[in-house]
Amino acid sequence: MELREYWRVLRRRWLLALIPAVIVLALGLATYRAPAPLYNVGVRFIASQTPAPQAAASDEEGYHTWLESEYIVNGLAAWVRGNRFGVAVSDELAQRNVSVAPGEVSGGVVVDTSRSMLTLSLMHSDPDVLAAMMDAAITVLQEQNAQALPQLGGQAAEVIVLDDAIVNQLPPGLGSRLNLLLRVGLAIAAGLGLAFFVDYIDPTVRARDDVEALGLTVLGEIPPR
Repeated sequence: MELREYWRVLRRRWLLALIPAVIVLALGLATYRAPAPLYNVGVRFIASQTPAPQAAASDEEGYHTWLESEYIVNGLAAWVRGNRFGVAVSDELAQRNVSVAPGEVSGGVVVDTSRSMLTLSLMHSDPDVLAAMMDAAITVLQEQNAQALPQLGGQAAEVIVLDDAIVNQLPPGLGSRLNLLLRVGLAIAAGLGLAFFVDYIDPTVRARDDVEALGLTVLGEIPPR
């Protein structure tokens, strides 16, 4: 089919092609709800084993101190990624009369390690609850880390907070902003397919080519006014 034939079909069936898109757009606007705000807070930590008072400050011992710090940070990261950390934070929040399920804590945790530093990021829809979650997470990391680091012989590692816990609102996700446009685009594609299908099964003869396609000879034509 040549391009002009496609154009003729669209001129005849343009309304049919637009109906699905109009319906989807109307339903989308009628049922649209702004996405719930989401907040984030991130804090960096460094951690090390508490040095013995009589330890000498040699270069070799300094190297081992940094190496131990890296191992401790990796161990803490593995603990934070597990579900027991979420339970510990949830219990800590319960003592402060804040109710947050362990799964809600674990589901909003993002953790990263780089250069012997632990970065903990939390997300939640309530900024006040999020601030309480981060404060409880810091307490758990500093006071309950011995259970996650058995190589320290039951001694808790020293965890130092490097940043203030500042809650920030995240911008809406790209998916939520493009969702309606994508649905309208799919509806337009479906409308075009429907228009061409209806035209294909329509037995109406409209042009000389349609008559000749039936094996008939055209003796004359009446030009349109």
